[in-house]
Amino acid sequence: MTDTPATSAPFSRIKIRTGALVFCGDDVALIRRDRADSTHYTPPGGNVEDGEDLTAALARELAEELALDTTLAEGGDLMWMVDQRVTRPGPTLPPRKLHLIYRFHINPDIRATLADQELDELPDGSHEVGVIEWIDYRQTAELPIFPPIGPALAALSDPRAAVADAALNAVTDANYTWV
Repeated sequence: MTDTPATSAPFSRIKIRTGALVFCGDDVALIRRDRADSTHYTPPGGNVEDGEDLTAALARELAEELALDTTLAEGGDLMWMVDQRVTRPGPTLPPRKLHLIYRFHINPDIRATLADQELDELPDGSHEVGVIEWIDYRQTAELPIFPPIGPALAALSDPRAAVADAALNAVTDANYTWV
């Protein structure tokens, strides 16, 4: 017998989210979400669907959220992985989520064609509007970014710098409060 999400233990389900840091020079695209009690940023991306290839999922998400055709971008290498085990509000038990953060570089001509907002469908069928902001990557250390990659991003010597360790610190209830 298979446990349903409502009866399984917290973090017993694993979801994979592909996301990307899309750079244009020193600027990186982040989605800003303004809520009643908070504002936070996320790299463009989303959950991998059952049976979906990671590269295909990433291309689909970047097309949906930024209108970016990844074949026109340079890069696509895995930059960081973040293991998330954070309790969150809602009717279903939280999954464990693995965030795979990739890196792309685009030129100003491509940037000019990209979306400036993103619509995220909510469970009730309405949409939350996210604003695409281009922010100098060196200014991200103190931004409320989820997963919390801001300090690692701001510490890069340049947008193309190699990263020494692809595994960033896990995000847990001990070091993060869901907003």
